[in-house]
Amino acid sequence: MELLGVTGLALLLLAPADGASAPIPALACHEESREVMGCTGTVRACGPEAGVLPAIVGAALDEIDRVDRLMSHYRRDSPLSQLNREAANGPVRVEPELLDFLAECLRWSRESQGAFDVTVGPLMKAWGFFRDEGRVPGEGELARALAVVGYRHVELDRAAGTVRFDRPGVELDLGGIGKGYAVDRAASLLRRRGIASALVNLGGSSVYALGAPPGRKAWEIGIQDPTEPAKTALTVPLRDRALSVSGGYQRSFEQDGITYAHVMDPRTGQPVQGLLSVAVLTATATDGDALDNVFFVQGLEAARTALARLPPTEALFFLPRRGRKWTLVRLGGRTAH
Repeated sequence: MELLGVTGLALLLLAPADGASAPIPALACHEESREVMGCTGTVRACGPEAGVLPAIVGAALDEIDRVDRLMSHYRRDSPLSQLNREAANGPVRVEPELLDFLAECLRWSRESQGAFDVTVGPLMKAWGFFRDEGRVPGEGELARALAVVGYRHVELDRAAGTVRFDRPGVELDLGGIGKGYAVDRAASLLRRRGIASALVNLGGSSVYALGAPPGRKAWEIGIQDPTEPAKTALTVPLRDRALSVSGGYQRSFEQDGITYAHVMDPRTGQPVQGLLSVAVLTATATDGDALDNVFFVQGLEAARTALARLPPTEALFFLPRRGRKWTLVRLGGRTAH
């Protein structure tokens, strides 16, 4: 059995093309990266006052750190980890920000009929994805995990400010949407600090473009080829918009000739087969993170129906072909914004 790790960022910022004709404003840019939320987070901000940019970029990265301290299920001292330990014993009071975010997650679960589900943690552990150990669970272990997976096991009382699980073993895992939320919080901080041109990229799977880089109409973002990580599959322009990518290639393992990806169908307890990656362009990184999971699990036809109600959101499906090639299917609005 071979465990395959992340071989590169799913999103690559492309350099401006030579010969760009747009006039370049007198703006300075500053970029910093930091290891956060188990990946590399990068913030690039541009503005007329070079001296203030390092502090602003640092504050945006600090905001991502703060969200991680609040919502990480890897940190034993996080409020989310405390909730996971105690909520099966009775209602646990939760701070307002986390409570509001959990309410949003449960809304996505209801609307997707369980295709997106933040109680998927026991399944991720059963399949070895929690610690990147990759293994196929036995039938009994899988049945025990499925018994405690399902958003209906989470009882949220907005008036009392509490969360309760209806049985032991239920566990919240915000990994499928938390990065998008952190990106949105960082982008909001940049706006409040007067930044009109910035890019926030968290782990290569969640990115938000604020405005456009100097002299350009939009940030040009490359989406990684799901079969050849060193290559770019295509580029999309982003301006005041998010791009989220969910790829089975990012965390997967092979056993008995079958490749199992980390994108899980919470309803069946099985990793999703038949897709390489899904990219979603939408208004916020939080929505994009939820939707790329929903579309990966539900597939093309369900996404086509959902996107009819979500203009101008767009989804890009990378489907496998023989010879390690892929086919691209675009659904929804246009990539240009």
